[in-house]
Amino acid sequence: MKAILKNNALIVIGIILGAAGGYLYWKFVGCSSGACAITSKPLNSTLYGMLMGGLLFSLFKKEDSKKKE
Repeated sequence: MKAILKNNALIVIGIILGAAGGYLYWKFVGCSSGACAITSKPLNSTLYGMLMGGLLFSLFKKEDSKKKE
């Protein structure tokens, strides 16, 4: 488990920051009418933020040259 977290630390950090950002977006901006699919509920907004944060931070992960061969 430690090895997985160590190898993907940047992605885990992105997921945590994305979750916080998604929740804060729902809290301060949100959707007052309830018609917005993502921002109408805190769970949806947080999960979307986690996905986007993980994807964004995965762009900066370095690949091992040994794994490519």
